[in-house]
Amino acid sequence: MGKITYISAEGLKKLKADLDHMVNVERPAISKNIGEAIEKGDISENAEYDAAKDAQGMLEAKIALLQNQLASARIIDQSKIETDVVQIMNKVTIKNTKNNSTMTYTIVSEHEADLKLGKISVNTPIAQGLLGKRIGDSVEIKVPSGVIPFEIINIELGI
Repeated sequence: MGKITYISAEGLKKLKADLDHMVNVERPAISKNIGEAIEKGDISENAEYDAAKDAQGMLEAKIALLQNQLASARIIDQSKIETDVVQIMNKVTIKNTKNNSTMTYTIVSEHEADLKLGKISVNTPIAQGLLGKRIGDSVEIKVPSGVIPFEIINIELGI
């Protein structure tokens, strides 16, 4: 078995819903497309058949990935989340000490990351640089554009 993935109850519910949709909606639709393409006759030069088979292969790979993620998922006990140091499921406000801009991110599992919602994966350079740090700590985080100095302004429960 692979590494354990920690996830919120909400994230686990979404993962299960995504898997259910793929298995019960997308899989039958692709099977139907393949069946229709076969009915049209010669499949050796049938672009619809080839496209449907490719889509089926990609869907089956996604289904297998989600099943593995679900098998290794463990719900995070939110009552045990501390806010004295940065950890997963914390909402962290940081200040870029170069330009004084502030940002707030919630550190989540890889599967729940959504930058538009301010949720960053625990595996990102910023999250990795913040983990274990306290309010008032200064930290330099290496990002693709270089090294950015941050100060941790606040840590709170993120979910």
